[in-house]
Amino acid sequence: MVFKTLLRNIKMNTNGWLFISLIGVAVILLPVFSIFVSLFAEPNENWEHIKQYMLTNYILQSVGLMLFTGILTVMIGVTLAWLIAAYDFPLKRFFHWALVLPLSIPPYIAAYTYSAMLSYTGVVQTALRSTFGFTPDQKWFDIMSFPGAVFIFTLFLYPYVYMLTRSFLERQSGSYVENAILLGRKPVSIFFRIVLPISQPAIIGSLMLVIFEVISDYGVTSYFGIQTISTAIFQTWFGMYDVDTALRLSAWMMAGVLGLFLIERMLRYNRKYSASTSKSSQLVPKRLKGFSSFAALFFCGAVFACSFLIPVIQLIVWSYWTYEDVLTVAFFELTINTLFVAAIATGMIMFLAVVVANVARLQPNRFGTVLSKLMVSGYSLPGAIIAIGVLTFFIALDERMEFVYLLFGYEDAPLLLSMSLVMLIVAYVVRFMATGYNAVEAGFEKVGMVYTHASRTLGYGITRTFFKVDLFLIKGALMGGTILTFVEIIKELPMALLLRPFNFETLSTKTYQYASDERVIEAAIPSLFIITVSVISVLLFHQLGKKMEK
Repeated sequence: MVFKTLLRNIKMNTNGWLFISLIGVAVILLPVFSIFVSLFAEPNENWEHIKQYMLTNYILQSVGLMLFTGILTVMIGVTLAWLIAAYDFPLKRFFHWALVLPLSIPPYIAAYTYSAMLSYTGVVQTALRSTFGFTPDQKWFDIMSFPGAVFIFTLFLYPYVYMLTRSFLERQSGSYVENAILLGRKPVSIFFRIVLPISQPAIIGSLMLVIFEVISDYGVTSYFGIQTISTAIFQTWFGMYDVDTALRLSAWMMAGVLGLFLIERMLRYNRKYSASTSKSSQLVPKRLKGFSSFAALFFCGAVFACSFLIPVIQLIVWSYWTYEDVLTVAFFELTINTLFVAAIATGMIMFLAVVVANVARLQPNRFGTVLSKLMVSGYSLPGAIIAIGVLTFFIALDERMEFVYLLFGYEDAPLLLSMSLVMLIVAYVVRFMATGYNAVEAGFEKVGMVYTHASRTLGYGITRTFFKVDLFLIKGALMGGTILTFVEIIKELPMALLLRPFNFETLSTKTYQYASDERVIEAAIPSLFIITVSVISVLLFHQLGKKMEK
């Protein structure tokens, strides 16, 4: 019945917008489908060896990273969100947006920076030896370890929890907190018995984002020598040259991600978090005084310093030491490569996002809902999985197009698409479609359908209505989605490592190469470029959000 309804909707609304939307959905789903099919293929000897001796360790390490990082990011992120939303203290307005800035530093860059700073010759141990007589025989925190990876992930992923929880508390918790105060509840009791329960949707949603970032990471875990499923995929691909085993690992990893989705849905099953009354009020911050004010300032300042200020200052110092050797023609070439690929992929993402979001809102039925869910499905998959799926799909496509290549004289290059930038761009589109799509969808929801219906009533078609009416109404959301998508692509490492053509480098891959060659200081300039672009984008997005709220 559902299938017949979908077919009927497609026939009734067939146009160019729908045709492009279906192509976009196919681009998103085909790489994922190619991974799913691998589960039914015959496993080889490498897979049997990994399954018997190594898979359990991969799973335990991955789950451990997700578990401990998740707990700590929630603790830090929710605490910061509550301090900023509920209290007033010195520099609060600065911390309100500054605590988001650690998102501009990719965890792999933070890992390289902190590992060098905390090493024997790093600035921290050197200062301790010269000032306090620290000796190598004394115990010291080993950053290149499992706890070190948790430390890095926590410091640079907590803003996901902080942003979503703070936004929720500022807008929807005022009435609950006021009632609790009237009933004589103390601040600690209000936090644990009121704030945490009503913030569950924001906390769980942001926690899922943190978990997806951890499980998809390759830069931190590989540099610290931690065996996770992501690192195993890279090792089987690059170390064993065994794409089949890497594909099977990706399939099992994808099954685990889907399991996380099911767990998240079960946690929220039959639970309602909406207010029982429409009389909601914004939270009015309470002025802190004395020790409480100092404690809030110290906590926010310590987190900001460790997660942004200290690593950025260290990178600036290293850049001053190495700029003459690093700022060469080759560096500007890889910068152009990075911006070029990111611009093309971002343009494709935003184009498909606008088309599909418009089709989905014009069909407020099950078909539109399914279409929108399928478009954002790629974001829940780690970059390594998408890279494997895209590679498998393009190899199969090249094999079927070999006769076409022969007609055009490409006898020595039967894998034409699989050795080009097309693969990397498609992978970016699959992975980051949700970033652009969610922004456009939110923009459409905010403006509603009144102006669109009025335009259609006057005889304008879908395309003319969009360019004459809708485009001007959602330009803020469109710009915000473009900024976020562009930054995410620039920071991406696993897919760039796996799918880039031969002799093609980006800022992220060059940074990883420097760090792998134990040249962390030389990695400072490309790292700073990525961070600078990200910071500018975060600030622009922050200002854009404030204008849209007015």
